[in-house]
Amino acid sequence: MQRSSFTHDSSLLPRPTAAYASPVRLFLLARHGQSLFNVDGVVNGDPLLDRGLSEQGIEEAKQLGGQVAPIGIDLVLVSPFPRAVQTANIALGAREVPHEVDGDLGDVRIGELEGTTLEEYRTHPAHTNRRERFPGGESLDEAALRYASAYERLLDREERTTLVVCHEIPVRYAVNAAGGSDELDGPLHLVANAAPYVFDEDALTRAVQRIRALVGKR
Repeated sequence: MQRSSFTHDSSLLPRPTAAYASPVRLFLLARHGQSLFNVDGVVNGDPLLDRGLSEQGIEEAKQLGGQVAPIGIDLVLVSPFPRAVQTANIALGAREVPHEVDGDLGDVRIGELEGTTLEEYRTHPAHTNRRERFPGGESLDEAALRYASAYERLLDREERTTLVVCHEIPVRYAVNAAGGSDELDGPLHLVANAAPYVFDEDALTRAVQRIRALVGKR
């Protein structure tokens, strides 16, 4: 029987590149689980008045924990609202991961609309005019720049994988901006509770740049 000969030619093998040498940084952005205010249809922009998660929200936080269980997480960054902190704590369970709070990731500061209905919030002129401030609060554009600053600080850190638990609007803005949308509120508008949206470093950088560019146009 004649044996076939095989010559190993290393020139045919793919050569390592810088991409292989540098680990990919990941940012998992998640809205908190359903809150008691969500159930009541009431808006809340003051973390000191937050009532935390509903029973469904607690279950959603547990499901988030299952989704991120296979992933090594180096840092958990949360907004100062108890509903966000509670979601992160439930999701991580017994895992020992450093937690930090960033006040700029908090929900929109709605001032005098605190405790009003969601419908009253949505019909207020500041909800459609992004430059107009809610009475005693901030404008949506000001909130957007706040979120961009928080994401920018996060990009300056060195952790490989970060779980960010905050609110619907900062997640919505980041997803739409990273995708190059001309509107921060679309095409993604409804952000699921306690569902991780995955960004790499380039995507989060695009989000920051796009948010600043869109706000700067106004």
